[in-house]
This record gives sequence, C-alpha cells and structure tokens, in this order.
Amino acid sequence: MSKHRQATGRSPWAWIPTLYFAQGLPYVAVMTISVIMYKRLGISNTDIALYTGWLYLPWVIKPFWSPFVDIIKTKRWWTLSMQWIIAFALAGIAFAIPAPFFFQLTLAIFWLVGFTSATHDIAADGFYMLALTEHEQSLYVGIRSTFYRVATVAGQGLLVIVAGLIETNTGLAPLRITVDADPSAEWRPCDLQWTDDVVPDLDGELQFISVVPGTVATTAPDKVDKDGEVISFGQYAAMVRDSVKSMNEHNGFVATEVRSQGVLPSTVIDAPGAFTEWVRATFGEDREPYTLKHNNIAIVGVRLNKRPPVGEDIVLNVTHKSGDQSIKLEQASLSTRFVFNDTNWDKTAWLCFEIDNKLTAPATARFEGASGNIPFAWMIVFAVLSAFFFLVAFYHSWALPRPSGDGAEGSGSSPSAILRDFFETFRSFFQKPQVWVAVAFMLLYRLPEAQLVKLINPFLLDPVDKGGMGLTTGQVGIVYGTVGIIGLTLGGIIGGIAAAKGGLKRWLWPMAWSMSLTCLTFVYLSYATDPSLLTVNICVFIEQFGYGFGFTAYMLYLIYFSEGKHKTAHYAICTGFMALGMMLPGMAAGWLQETIGYRHFFIWTMICCAATIGVCAFLKIDPNFGRKK
Repeated sequence: MSKHRQATGRSPWAWIPTLYFAQGLPYVAVMTISVIMYKRLGISNTDIALYTGWLYLPWVIKPFWSPFVDIIKTKRWWTLSMQWIIAFALAGIAFAIPAPFFFQLTLAIFWLVGFTSATHDIAADGFYMLALTEHEQSLYVGIRSTFYRVATVAGQGLLVIVAGLIETNTGLAPLRITVDADPSAEWRPCDLQWTDDVVPDLDGELQFISVVPGTVATTAPDKVDKDGEVISFGQYAAMVRDSVKSMNEHNGFVATEVRSQGVLPSTVIDAPGAFTEWVRATFGEDREPYTLKHNNIAIVGVRLNKRPPVGEDIVLNVTHKSGDQSIKLEQASLSTRFVFNDTNWDKTAWLCFEIDNKLTAPATARFEGASGNIPFAWMIVFAVLSAFFFLVAFYHSWALPRPSGDGAEGSGSSPSAILRDFFETFRSFFQKPQVWVAVAFMLLYRLPEAQLVKLINPFLLDPVDKGGMGLTTGQVGIVYGTVGIIGLTLGGIIGGIAAAKGGLKRWLWPMAWSMSLTCLTFVYLSYATDPSLLTVNICVFIEQFGYGFGFTAYMLYLIYFSEGKHKTAHYAICTGFMALGMMLPGMAAGWLQETIGYRHFFIWTMICCAATIGVCAFLKIDPNFGRKK
C-alpha cells in the first residue's frame, strides 16, 4: 500500500482521472474553443490567426518559471490555487462576452487562463511524482494520458455541441440543407441566379428559405465552357468562389476583410533551390508526373422569407451536422457566418460546398444553420466550464493527498534566496549524471514519429497517383480520428500496466522497438497495390498502438530523470525538450516528403528509428524503477 493511501485511505483513482481531466480542459479552451467562439462571433480569420496563435506561448516557455513552483509553497497548494484562478477566469470570460469590447477583454483573460493552466500543468505533474510511488507512477501513466485525451475530446466536441444546441433553440427555426453527391450523375455548372425565382412567404413566420440543387456529380470535368471560352475546371472553381465571396460582401452578409498590401498572390510559388533539387534528384522517387484533380463544387443560396424588424441583425452560422464528411462546407476562404437585416433580407447569401473527387459511391451530408443568441450560447459554455472548475477545486481540496515530501524546495523566503534557488534549479538540472545523454534521448527518441505524425493525414488523403491512399475525407475521419485514437489510447494503458510489472529498464527496449518497427506499416501501405480500407485501418491501428505503447517509456524516463530535489521544475524542463523534439523535425517533414515522395519519406522515417534505438543504448536506469517493491 502506498504511503499516501495509508495516510488518507484514498486510492489514486480518486484523484488522478479528475486531475488530468482538469489539466486538459483549459488547454482546449484556450487553443481550440476560443477559435471557434471568435469565428461564431464574427471576428475575422486574420485577427483570429494573429491573436490566438500567440496563446500557445505560455506552454512553450513554462520551464522558465517552473522553479518558482518548486521553491515557493507546496505542489498541492499550487495545483488548487491554479484551479481556483482558472474557475474565476473562465467566469470572467462568460461575463465579458456581451461587452462591446469583448474581443480585447476575453483575449486578455485567455492569456491569464493560458499562463495559469501552464502553471497548473507544472504543479500537477510534480504532485503526481510526489504523491505516488515509482511503481504507481508507471501503472497510472497511461491512465493520466487517457483522461487528458478525454478532456480534449469533451472540450472540442461536447462543449461545442452544447453551444450549437443553444444557438439552434434560441433563434429562428434551424435551416437544414442536404447535399447529395453521385459519381455517376452528370456534371452541371453552378447557377448563382436560381433563388431569384423563389417566391417568399411574406405572411408566415420569419424563417430562412433555400432551394437546394439536385444531385451533383463528384467528378469535376477537366475543361469548362464559360461564356464561350474553354477554361480549366480549376480556373472555373476559383471564379465561382471569387463570385460567391464578392456577392456576399457586396450584399452585406459578410464583412469585407482588408487584404494586406505587398503579399504575393497565391499563384506565385518560389522555385525550388539548388539543395532541394539535389535532394530530389538523389533521393526522390521515380514517379510519373502527378495529374491534379479538382474537387467538384456545389452552390446553395439562402435568404429570409420576409423583412425582419428594422435595426435587427439575424446572424446565421452554418455547420456540418451529419453524413459523409467527404462533402464539406468551404471555410478556408469563404465565410459560413452571414448577417441578415432589413436591407438585405430579399437578397441571396451563397454557400459553397466541395465534394471530394475520390468519392466512388453516392454520398449525402446534412448541414444546419443556427441563428440563435450566439453570445448567450458561449456565455453558457464558459459558465459551465467555470462551474466545473469550482467543483473540481472543491473536490480536490478533499481528494488530493498530502504527501510528506510535498514542501517548498527553496532555502529561504527572501527575494535574494528565491533568486538564488531559481538559478540553482537550472544549474542542478544540467549537472545531473548523464544529462546530455538524457537531452539527446528527449530530442531523438520520437524522431520518426515527429515526422510521421505530420504526414499521416496527407498520405491517407492524397490520390494514388501522387503516392497517397486516395481516401475520402470521411474515411480518414474514421481511420485516423477513431481507429487511430483507440489504438493510441490502448497502447498507452497497456504500456503503463507492463512497465508497472517489470519496471522501466526491462521494458525500455521492447517499447523503443515498438515505437520504431510499427512505422513499417506506412512503408507497406506506400508500396502496397490497392490495399483495402480494412487493411489501412489495421495498419493505422498497429502504428498508433505501437506509438502509444512506446511513448510510455519516454514519459517514465522523464519522470525518472527528474527525480531528486527540484523534481517539479526539472520535469517541466524535460517537457520543454520534449516539445522541441517534436517541433523541429515536424517543421521539415513536409518539405522532405514533397521533395522525395511518400515511399522514400517513410523509408527515411525507418532510418531515423536508428536514433530511437541508439539513444536507448546509452541510458543508465535503475532496474527497480517503476517496479512494485
């Protein structure tokens, strides 16, 4: 029985799941939910990308203030304090949403949540190492990762659904649009005029009306006759999108975004440099030139049936509701948020849909437009999040144990003593035995996966003649978003159970080989001739299971290397190297794949597995670490 359970009578199951669920939610709120909320509230893509992109900074630089969590107060105090601050901050976001200057105000509070959440991560991870024995740390490492992932799914799934339900039930009757695709149907040009013939119901309740075009073909033609001129379908599709954007902006449905001066047109592409050409000529695939195939497009018009009250804005947000995700609403360059009022109610707002050219069977997708009280919907979402953190803070005040080793690691409370301990924390980290071997392990153990993870989805989506699997968007959602996540989660849980039985040293090599050899599945898929969807699912499951299983050794080694004084700050520094080890290889992965092709890229990832295995050979690990004593 562990030391803390003897003192409290509570199992780690009483607090580990809730602690790591609470750790994941603020990250999702800052990085994902904020983007969705700002988009629904009408903030431009330019501002969303510019300002929310910086919100990741607290998690990048958290190692630099992690020593303060070690030398001031206890990890339990920091954990609970951060949960209380997050609870009040999320409530602040809820109250700030209706304000006229809500964007600036909520953005400032999101910054506060970001820094508080990053500090909570430091404290919670340190508390985990203090409150559990080495054996329990190994056993629960997969459980904590699982509940963190559950929090990300609940945050960007369940909470967004709650907001959507409130929007749907507080405004006009929902607008429902069904788009059908049939590869055997005859292609038809887009018609931007047919809603002019729709007779509005001026006497009925205020509602949206739409005339949805009939079945559309999923295979776009190579050439299109446009007003007597034959042009490529790519040119035609670009013209239609430009027309949709221009008409929506002209009629006041969508705000006109100011385009930055001096930015080169998207058609201008820099020629590859001499080094890129040398890499392509030396290591690239010998493949026939790729023939670009464009997705087909469908246009749907929406309008109100009668004039709304003067001065009243009715905001319509359209999203994918159900059906095949291979039929998607264009959002990259076109808005899906429209503002109707008494001046444009009798004009048409246009939606543009893309149909994956790789569809081989009829497919249907359903979309829904909600026009409810959007600020109120997001107020409720953040009020729910705030209430959850108040409850979690209350619960953890009771549930979190009080380990005897949980105390301030500093030598004094004066400013000079704190500053001295701050620098001592970093100095002691880099004076640990085998520190540079450990840093090399943190940077290189995940080298194959750091590159592979960036290209899995593109590989599954790209057409066969470009070296990919040619799957539709809907199929990839199932393969990677469902089967892959299941494999990753199971691998992490089983890895934790295995390490708890045999210890880290015993399982290091099997886990390293698991991380490496499972990359072979993508080498196989890149060379296989027309593999079935079942085969693709099995390969992705194996690779993700192997990664989840092998990642257990990585996380346990970070815990092992952080042991000793200042373990909380040292673990945070380790996670900084972990992020760097994923970021740098991932940045170059796309360029490398485009230069040498998918087959040779996956072979390259197998070569990189030598780094994973090689760094393990130099590690010195206590054979008893992680085992039950």
